[in-house]
Amino acid sequence: MKNNGFTLIEVMVTVAIVAILAAIALPAYTDYIIRGRIPEATTNLSTLRLNLEQYFQDNRSYVGGVACPSTSTSNFTYTCPSAPTATTFILQANGTGRMAGFTYTIDQGNARTSTVAAPAPTNWRGTQPACWIVKTGAQC
Repeated sequence: MKNNGFTLIEVMVTVAIVAILAAIALPAYTDYIIRGRIPEATTNLSTLRLNLEQYFQDNRSYVGGVACPSTSTSNFTYTCPSAPTATTFILQANGTGRMAGFTYTIDQGNARTSTVAAPAPTNWRGTQPACWIVKTGAQC
């Protein structure tokens, strides 16, 4: 008599293989998604900085014309942590939702800093005083 179907051992081996593949693929996919969302912050900060610089070229002051942004996107909120002065400004992008814990800043001298803290994934956490973190291990 011939039995059709799978034995319990065959099913368990298949489940184990799928679990191992998922354990490898899921962290890689999560890092891929995070790397895809970071350019939203860096691009928007650079654009906002450019707008302020264009205003400064015409008026020799950052105060008055271009309002400090207080906008949000699906992954970041953009603000000025302090009011712009005649010669200085700081723009900041704070992560929201799945990007919570990511903070990027840029100033009038194009100095870029970044901090990645909890609740961001552990392998992304760190501080870079001179660049934007765009890779795991707090790398620029």
